[in-house]
Amino acid sequence: MISAGASGLELSSLSRPVTAAIVSAMISSKVRPTDIRAMKARGEKIAALTAYDYPMTRLLDECGVPLLLVGDSLGMVVLGYPDTTHVTMAEMEHHVQAAARARPRALLAADLPFHSYENVADAVGNARRLIRAGAEAVKAEGGTAILNQVHAIVGDGIPFIGHLGMLPQHVLEEGRYRIKGRQDAERAALLADTRALVGAGAFALVLELVTPPVAKEITESVAIPTIGIGSGPDCDGQILVTHDLLGTYPWFTPKFVKKQLNSAAQMREAIAEWMGKL
Repeated sequence: MISAGASGLELSSLSRPVTAAIVSAMISSKVRPTDIRAMKARGEKIAALTAYDYPMTRLLDECGVPLLLVGDSLGMVVLGYPDTTHVTMAEMEHHVQAAARARPRALLAADLPFHSYENVADAVGNARRLIRAGAEAVKAEGGTAILNQVHAIVGDGIPFIGHLGMLPQHVLEEGRYRIKGRQDAERAALLADTRALVGAGAFALVLELVTPPVAKEITESVAIPTIGIGSGPDCDGQILVTHDLLGTYPWFTPKFVKKQLNSAAQMREAIAEWMGKL
């Protein structure tokens, strides 16, 4: 079930095929952070996907996805980096600008990249840069460790999304991606970080690779929506890297992803067919 965003309608409830025109009519106003929060209050599942450029942002918006993220995952699936730690502020600005040119009805959020929020001054300054580039909210990884930065960003009037669980910007320290919350100490830390981010004014929270029982516990304990990725079915919404969902990055797919398309194979077939007709 994919929500039609601020309209309160559900695409799955429609008796006729969903077209871009129908979705456009259903979502008549800009999606704001308050609308994302209201979706949880109404019990609607929140669909979120990544977008890194104009055409994909426009297509996803025409589908009625209410929350789009210019994620630093672009480092791997667009720029060819081995992980997100190589992504720069300049690169994030470039892709935010491209996505923002689509002028989506969806809420357009953007990641603060690695080392861009080490202190309060950097956090606020770089969050402002992303907003100037066209983002309408920012996301950063961590809980109590970045609490001063979160307070400052929210205090500056910038909507903030938290990110707990597996933190990709710390993958080099971790050595690998792994599920969080299985140990009592990790569970307690996740709950404490959640309370801290809610208290600091985050309007939503991404939970990445959090063991499902803990993700459910967190979701039921807070008023703000949780957006899961590899954290089970009980979060208020789900986010995926669009390339993973559509199969346009065939060289690696996370285990928790169920591809809806195998676009790479279709592209190869189409290109081979075209080349054969030259």
